[in-house]
Amino acid sequence: MSTPRHDTIAVTGATGELGSRVARHLAERDAPQLLLARDPARLPRLRGAQPRGPAAYDDGEAMRVALDGARTLVLVSGRPTGRRLEEHATAVEAAVAAGVERVIYVSLLGAAPDATYRNARDHWLTEQYLESAPVRHTIVRAGIYASTPASLADHDLVVRGPGGSGRTAFVAHEDIAAVIVALALDAPDDHEGAVLEVTGPEALTLAEEVEQVALASGRPYRYEPETPEEAFDRRYRLGLSGEQIEAWISWYLAIAEGGLAAVTDVVPRLTGAPATPVSAIDWWPPPGRAS
Repeated sequence: MSTPRHDTIAVTGATGELGSRVARHLAERDAPQLLLARDPARLPRLRGAQPRGPAAYDDGEAMRVALDGARTLVLVSGRPTGRRLEEHATAVEAAVAAGVERVIYVSLLGAAPDATYRNARDHWLTEQYLESAPVRHTIVRAGIYASTPASLADHDLVVRGPGGSGRTAFVAHEDIAAVIVALALDAPDDHEGAVLEVTGPEALTLAEEVEQVALASGRPYRYEPETPEEAFDRRYRLGLSGEQIEAWISWYLAIAEGGLAAVTDVVPRLTGAPATPVSAIDWWPPPGRAS
């Protein structure tokens, strides 16, 4: 049986935790791909993948050149710089100019103009831009990464924040990547204009999530609740910027208010495999990577 031929797929953020997994899964499927980065030297070397760049989201000409030959763009969102919409819009405009026909955009669960979590408001702006852009698109609203609490832990493995008793279905990077690859290769026309919410299989409180991280990693992570005022004071004394303080406290508060508790069937429906519970995840970032 002959191997199906795929159009070339461009992947941004391929040096990061999500983009690198998307690229690896595409390589395993023998899909031709272009891997874009600000620093191409850091890109993984994979079968069928061409490194492209340097290409930053806000450099339209560099992005256009890097995207030449691609038909689908997997746009993994950039870091919160305060100009995320402008950067993403520039990247999409460059993609259209390069002949890209479809964009799969990695957004955030709960994206809305009045979202509690600051970054979710940024993502909603990009979603609105894509609605009017002259390119087919699918929006993947990723749930909260299961790895995030581990990265928020201090060096004593304590996660502190005002997460309350709200629940969320923490999701594995591998599951999000598998959904993106299924969208890119298996059903490229079935989800045009769709907004897909990708979650884990169970909704956990932060205390329960951190307990599961401890069991999965074999390390004594623990969660200590804070009030919003305590969370602000501690981060202010650590010297974080107002922007950083708002971003992280609003992340906790979004969980606390319970608006991210939905569990969806997107992972099993698109990939044919069950979503991964936190207890079965085998990769955890070192503590202290986020504040």
